[in-house]
Amino acid sequence: MELQFEGDELKSVLNRLRRAQGQISGVIKMIEEGRDCEDVVTQLAAASRALDRAGFAIIATGLQQCLTDSEKNERNGETKEQMRARLEKLFLSLA
Repeated sequence: MELQFEGDELKSVLNRLRRAQGQISGVIKMIEEGRDCEDVVTQLAAASRALDRAGFAIIATGLQQCLTDSEKNERNGETKEQMRARLEKLFLSLA
């Protein structure tokens, strides 16, 4: 399944990923500087949430596209059950 993002969807996902990238860079710097453990963990948790949100946005886009492309997928040999199982596995991978 290929995802096709449009304007605002793409911007939102990229912004979340860039935010996570900045937070991870911050965590690395904090560790190198010997910063307080609680501060490091707080920043790491924020990066994790940003990555999770980006992943959920990607999956939501995939679900939307799969619903609109379900007839095409069925013509390509994938049943609705197979598609649902694949998307559920992706969703659970973020849980």
